[in-house]
Order: sequence, then structure tokens, then C-alpha cells
Amino acid sequence: MRNIDDRNRILFCILNVCKEAFGRLPEVVGIDVVEMALWAKENKPSVITQKNQQAGHGPVSTRVAESDLKVTVEKYLISTAEEDDMEALLGSYVMGIGEAEAFSARLKRELLALEAANVHAMLESEPLVEEVLQGLEAATHCVDDMDEWLGTFNVKLRHIREDIESIETRNNKLEMHSVNNKALIQELDKLLERLCVPSEYATCMSRGKFDEARMTQNIEACEWLTGALRGLEVPNLDSTYGNMRAVKEKRAELEKLKATFVRRASGFLIKYFANLVDSVMSDKNYFSQRGQLKQPDHADLRYKCRIYAHLLQHLKSLDKNCLLPLRKAYCSSLNLLLRREAREFANELRASTKVSISPTTWLEGSPGGNQIGNSTDTSGLSDAYIKMLTIFIPLLVDEFFPSWLKRQSSFLAHFMCFEVPALVPPGVGANGNKRGSNDDLGIMNMDSNDSKADLQSLNESLQDLLDGIHEDFYAVVDWAYKIDPLRCISMHLITERYLSGQQADAAGFVRVLLGYLASKISLQFNRFVDEACHQIERNEHNVRQMGILPYIPRFATLAIRMEQYAQGQSRDLVDQAYTKLVSIIFVTLEKVAQTDPKTYDIFLLENYAAFLNSLYDVANFVPTLAKFYQQASGAYEEACMRHINMLIHSQFERLFQFARKIKDLMFTVSPEEIQFQLGLSKMEFRKMLKSSLSGFDKSIAAMHKKLQKSLTSQELLPSLWEMCKKAFMDKYVGITQLAARIYPTESIPSVSEIRNLLASL
Repeated sequence: MRNIDDRNRILFCILNVCKEAFGRLPEVVGIDVVEMALWAKENKPSVITQKNQQAGHGPVSTRVAESDLKVTVEKYLISTAEEDDMEALLGSYVMGIGEAEAFSARLKRELLALEAANVHAMLESEPLVEEVLQGLEAATHCVDDMDEWLGTFNVKLRHIREDIESIETRNNKLEMHSVNNKALIQELDKLLERLCVPSEYATCMSRGKFDEARMTQNIEACEWLTGALRGLEVPNLDSTYGNMRAVKEKRAELEKLKATFVRRASGFLIKYFANLVDSVMSDKNYFSQRGQLKQPDHADLRYKCRIYAHLLQHLKSLDKNCLLPLRKAYCSSLNLLLRREAREFANELRASTKVSISPTTWLEGSPGGNQIGNSTDTSGLSDAYIKMLTIFIPLLVDEFFPSWLKRQSSFLAHFMCFEVPALVPPGVGANGNKRGSNDDLGIMNMDSNDSKADLQSLNESLQDLLDGIHEDFYAVVDWAYKIDPLRCISMHLITERYLSGQQADAAGFVRVLLGYLASKISLQFNRFVDEACHQIERNEHNVRQMGILPYIPRFATLAIRMEQYAQGQSRDLVDQAYTKLVSIIFVTLEKVAQTDPKTYDIFLLENYAAFLNSLYDVANFVPTLAKFYQQASGAYEEACMRHINMLIHSQFERLFQFARKIKDLMFTVSPEEIQFQLGLSKMEFRKMLKSSLSGFDKSIAAMHKKLQKSLTSQELLPSLWEMCKKAFMDKYVGITQLAARIYPTESIPSVSEIRNLLASL
């Protein structure tokens, strides 16, 4: 029984190995399949099969499930034919179910017989086996030869593959070269198009004309040349092309063509500007004529210049340096026209204004001459000056300078291609801060060098444009000054109004021009003031001068006239004149008074009184004159007090000398001991009172008569006499107080008695 189990186990292992090797179980002949199935059923947990030795590994155990064996037996161990044979075999035996052992023994015997038959058959087929082995050996040699041939073919194929790859690489390079050559040809064609100079443009720029009908062609040629030059520059042109000989030659050719065109166009425009202005200046009807004032009109001039505005812009893009002589020529030519317009207009303006000449010696002569100055109406001078500014200032602003409110460039800046920066109100920077003196043109500086250069060039052009035009305005100022110097005040006021009005709408050179005019007017007015001061100083040499000097009342008339012209404005100019004139008046007055010490105080008080009386009304609303009024009032009071004290002391000399001695001794001697001093006894005190006050009424009358005799202006007598009585009473009060302290037992006329006595005289 154990041998049977070993055999069955071996058969199962063989079958599993076959299954793993061929993927199926082979057909088995002569094996007791039933016995094997029964054995498998009895040993169903697992069947261990040994696998062949693997590379680097030991035997591997494999467990075969029962279902797998069952399927295998059903599908592979028993075929249909075998199953039929088995049924036939079982049918040939008449055995019961309990005779299985006998049936199995019989089958085993038959199996042994079959095995013996198989072994016999195999022994009989040995020659065939040898023949088969020889065939297998021959086949093995053929296989080895075939393997050698396949190795040879593999090497050849590998070389062929490498050759094919090399051919493909060369083919790819050739294709890439072909594509690159096509692209290069296209780039060269484009480069040749850039390098080609159209004949019509070359002819236009080298020999063409610049008349109005051909300007379109010239502009097209300029645009093409600008584009061509820009196209030959990096980055529009690859940097590698820049080193090509053809590109360098073509660039040199274009530069030469550009220089030729710029030279020809610049020469034409310079002549054109000069001829255009000459044609205007040759027409006398264009300017003001006798009896006819004409306002300058540059509309036609601008129209003719605008024809070449685009040409100038293209010239700037081609060569910025060519604009410098063009701007110079344009501004110089137009300057001649402006000077001629201003000169003719000013001449006719002066000829058509009929005004009587005002006296120039305001502070000399008799006081009665003041009426001459007051009766002369010179308002036509101011009207003429206003008309001059009204005509030319807007012309200059509109023609040449930017508008602050409209934020647009002027004709000059636009026509001459000035790239001026954003405009800001004068005196204020872009950030709102105050600017320095370099920004006096009302144009904000920019950071870029090009903008700064254009700004400097614009300033230079404006200087060329307006060079000398202020002289024609000066001529009007000088003419008005000769007729009425005081009209300088009103003209200065008019100029200040224009300056304040132009702060938000004019450019720098208009303000500069107005500033020049204001300085010129101030200079002329100061000249008049200096001359008036010389007139005052000439009185210093008249040592016999008495009474009120003539320039005292005339100064009041002058001040009234100046205030009429000033209209409460131009205060700096007028106040400076007041300061200078009044100061020299006071200095001269002192010098003249010192020539005669006897009449020093009388001379001063009379003239100061005249000064105060004549300026009373004006000083009420003119602060500067009010200051001098106070100064004159103080000097007048001082002169009055000196003269009154002199009169009082001359009549009551002993009385006041006695009081002065007592006061001097009081610094060293006690009041009680003063009456015991020599010359100050009670007896001396009584004698002094008797001699001084016995003829009091006669002394007062003599003092009044002397005061009246010394005055040349009798209208001052009442006020001076009242001051005299008050001064005497003040002194007398001091004497009575002193007497009561030093001589308490002595009697002296009371203050009320003396006051009543003075009132009765």
C-alpha cells in the first residue's frame, strides 16, 4: 500500500511539472486513473510537488488545490475515448460494488502486462531512436550554423543602421541649411529694399525746389529719409548688419543726402524769412502813417510761415543743429519788423497827442505859479502810453509766448519746434515751491538735458526777437517825461497793473519788458525828484532869504498832484519821492536858518508852520507824509518855545535869573539857609520883585510888540501869543512855589492875579 502511495505521489508531481512546462496535462495511457483519483481524494489537504532547481535557488514547494486536481483529472487524465473504453471495460466485468479490491488487482495485472509490452516495444524501436538522435544532432549543427549566420547578419544590420542614421543626420542638416538659406535670402531682400533709394526722392532732395506746390513731395522725401536712416539704426536693424560693408556705404550715402537736403532747405528758409519781412516792410501802408494809427497784424505773415512748418519739423528730426541758424534768421528778420512797427506807431502816437508842456521847475518861483501846474491837463500822455501797451503787449503775448490759461504753445515755440516743458505760473515751481531767478521766464525747467537745451535756446531766440524793442517804448516814456514828469507816476501805475495782469497769462519776456519799462519810468521819475532836490538846495546859497521859502507851499501842490496821479497806488515810488524831497527840505531849511542866528527860530517856525498848514489835508490820508507832518510839528513847537523863551527872558531877565540862582544853590544848601546867602536875602528878593513886576503891563506890551515885529506871517501871532502867555504863567507858577518854600513870610503877586492881568491886556 505504501508503494502505491509513493507511485501516485510521483505521478502527480510528474503531471504538475508537465502542466507548468506545457500549460496543460499530457494524455496518459495505461495508468489507473481511478486509483489515482481515489488516492487524491484520500490525500486532499495538499499535494507537494518539487520544482526543478532554479538559478541560485533551492527547491520550491507548490501546493495544488483539490479543485485544480479534480479539474485536471476530468479534463486531461480521461479523454472521451478513454472514458468509453473504461465503461466498456467495466461492463465486461461482472462485479459488485464490494469487489473493488479484486477489480483493482486485476487492473494492476493488466497494467504490468501493458508496461512490459511497452518496454518490449521500446527495445524493439532502438534503431529508430538512434536514427532520431542522429537527426537531432544534425539539426543541432544546423541550428548552430544558423545562429552563426544570424550573428553575422546582426552585425551587418547594425552597420547598415548606423549608416542610415548618418544619412538621416546629413539630410536633416541639408534641410536646415535650405531653410536658413531661404530665410537669409528673404532678409537680404528686405535689407536691399531698405538700402534702395528711390530716384524721385533722391532727385527731390538733391536738386528739388522748395516752392509751395512742391512741399508735399519734399515732406514725403523727408519722411522717407527719416525712416530710412532710422531703419539702419539699432534696434530697428540687427546689430550684425551694421558691420556689413553695403550697410555702411548706404548709411554714408544717406547721411550725405541728408546733409545736402538740410543745407539746401536751410539756405532757402533763411532767404525766405528775410524776403518775407522785406516785402512787408516795403509796403508803407502796412505801418502807421500821419493821421492814421494802425494796429500790427501778423496773420498773413503767420500763414506764409506755416507753409514750411512741417518742413522745419522734419529738418529738426534730421539735424537739430540746423535749427540754430534758422531760428536766428527768423528772429532777426522779425525783430526788424517789430522794431519798425513799434517805432512808426510810437512816432504817430506822439504826433497825434496834443498836450501842453507842464512846468519842470515845480519847487522854484513864486507860490502863485502853482496854478499853472494845476491847470495843465496832461492825461493824454497816460492815454497814449496805455494805447502803446494795449496794442503791443497782447501782440507779443499772442505771437511769441505761451498762454498760461490755454496751456498751448505760442506760434514761435510751435513754428520753430521748441520742445518747451509744462508751463507753470511765474515764481512757482512744479511742486508749488518758489523758484529761483533762473526761472524768470515763467517756463518750468525739466530734468532732461534736451529739454534744458531747448529752454536755453528758446530764451536766446526770444532775446534776439525782442532785442531793442524796449527802446521804442522808452521813447514814449521819455516824450511823456519831457511834457509832464509827474506823469511817470501814472505810467508806473499802468505798468504795474499790466504786470499783475500778466502774471497768469504772459511769458517771461513780456514781464521782463514791462519790468524794464517800470525801471525806466522809476529812473525818469527819480531824475525829476533829484532835479527838484537840486532846486531846493539852491535856496541854501541865498543867505538873505526871509519869510516862507517858496518851495514849502509848492511842495504841497506837488504832493496833491502826485496823489492825483498815484490814485492810492504806486506807493513805493511816491513814498520814496516824498522821503527824499521832505528830507532835503528839512535839511535845507535848517541850513538857511543858520545863516542868521537872530532870526533862526522865527525863520524855522514860520516855514514849519507853512509846511504844516499846506500839508494838513494830504497828510491825513498819506502815511508817509503823516510821519513827516509829525516831525515838522515837533520842530515847529521846539522853534516856538525857543523864541518865546527868548522873548520872556528878555523882558523878565532879573526875575528868572534870581530863580535860577536859588535852584542852583538848592543842590548844595538847604532851603532854609538860602535866604542867608549873599545876594539872595529877603531884601534882595523884594528889590527883584519890585523891579520886575512894577511895570508888568508895559513889559507884557513890549513883549507882544516885539513878537509881532519879528513875524512876517501875522496869522501866526495869535497862536504864538497864547503860547507865550502860557509859557510865562508856567514859569511864574514855578517862581511862586519856589518863593513860598524859600521866603515863606514874603508876599508875592498870586498866580490868579497875574493870569487876570494877562487876560486884560
